[in-house]
Amino acid sequence: MSRPETLRHSLGLNLEAGPGSIAAKLVVLEGPDAGLEKRVGSVLTLGSSSECDVLLSDPTVSRKHALLAPLGPQLRLRDLGSSNGTRVGGRRVVEVEIDLGTTVHIGNTVFAVYPAWHVREVELSTRDDFGSLFGRSPAMREVFSILERVAPTDVSVLIDGESGTGKELVARSLHEHSARKDRAYVVFDCTQAKPELVESELFGHKKGAFTGATADRHGVFEQADGGTLFLDELGELPTDLQAKLLRTLETGEVKGVGADAPRLVDVRVVAATNRDLKAEVARGNFRSDLMYRLDVVKIRMPPLRERPEDVPGLVERLLGGRCASSEPIAGPNLHQLMSFDWPGNVRELRNVVERALALAPRGAGAPRFSQLIFNLGRPKTPSSTPSTLPGLDPLLPYKEAKEKLLERFDCAYLEALMAAHGQNISGAARVAGLSRKHLYELLHRNGMAASD
Repeated sequence: MSRPETLRHSLGLNLEAGPGSIAAKLVVLEGPDAGLEKRVGSVLTLGSSSECDVLLSDPTVSRKHALLAPLGPQLRLRDLGSSNGTRVGGRRVVEVEIDLGTTVHIGNTVFAVYPAWHVREVELSTRDDFGSLFGRSPAMREVFSILERVAPTDVSVLIDGESGTGKELVARSLHEHSARKDRAYVVFDCTQAKPELVESELFGHKKGAFTGATADRHGVFEQADGGTLFLDELGELPTDLQAKLLRTLETGEVKGVGADAPRLVDVRVVAATNRDLKAEVARGNFRSDLMYRLDVVKIRMPPLRERPEDVPGLVERLLGGRCASSEPIAGPNLHQLMSFDWPGNVRELRNVVERALALAPRGAGAPRFSQLIFNLGRPKTPSSTPSTLPGLDPLLPYKEAKEKLLERFDCAYLEALMAAHGQNISGAARVAGLSRKHLYELLHRNGMAASD
């Protein structure tokens, strides 16, 4: 029996990749062993001991620090009683199920699990901002590394990401770091123009070309001549105009509605979408040749829930010195912000911070961060803490009183946990640092129903 097998046996581990398990690999992103890769075929043990499957030279990593195992489409991560802990999303966890791409911190080492075919084309940037974008997480530093390389060029860039992740900031930052920064930067939202006027908005028109065309008008391509054109929500562009857009991108010529001859323009195009364009191509809603023409360099903006470690820095920037400088951005308020899923991403975070500032207690000087009210739809924290523990019976023997109190704690904690996450098992387990299976068992043991 090999050393790693001996270690797994001593820990009582018999988890193996079952049917439907993902083909994945562990990649060390930061730390002394950055660049190390290991296939995740069955249980992997991580630590500084030579008995571990993933041997790490980081002195802050325990000898037997953590284990990782495939679990269907997800992975199970368990801390093995390490000294410095295992953290996901800035929170210390004991056991939790994670998705591909999740960043994990053990000691000073950072790793993630990617699909087996994943190839990182660039090294992580050393910076934590680019233009108006901010992020210290590996996901954002990979974005910055790509932006650093493509900004000085004229290649087309396709930005993919959920609403509120900062796609327009990426486009503007690309322009500001390019040789075109002193020329026009024009934004065209493909969802805003009336369908019958989209062609005119893009390419312009001649006077009299249609009812209401009372004068010649330049389209956004001519307005952006010499500069950058940002096509937002490209997936919403009507199919009949996609061929004309492709022709303009290929030839550099625009022909307005009713015009006799085309006109040459010099425009760098950056496009963004929150749709899966490949899926739209398969459905016949988007031209494959247009997608490939724009997808020269693709940048995926990670949602905020995938980079909670960036929340403190984002909050500090959003506050912009409007809170008392003597108080650090920390404590329960920050924990609440970091544990929220943020379906609206950075845009929603900004709105929550602005609302909290507007509702802050009025008085001399700037409000303190601990005074801000972040209403995220979760149970309110009691205004005061009792001096004695509810349910504590001092007439019982110590051991019996402790057992009864712990029983009540489990019920109270689980009720509050599930209520805070709308009865969602996955979200509750992630914040609690437990696996879904373990949480199910606790709920069942305490007579609580679970639906997910």
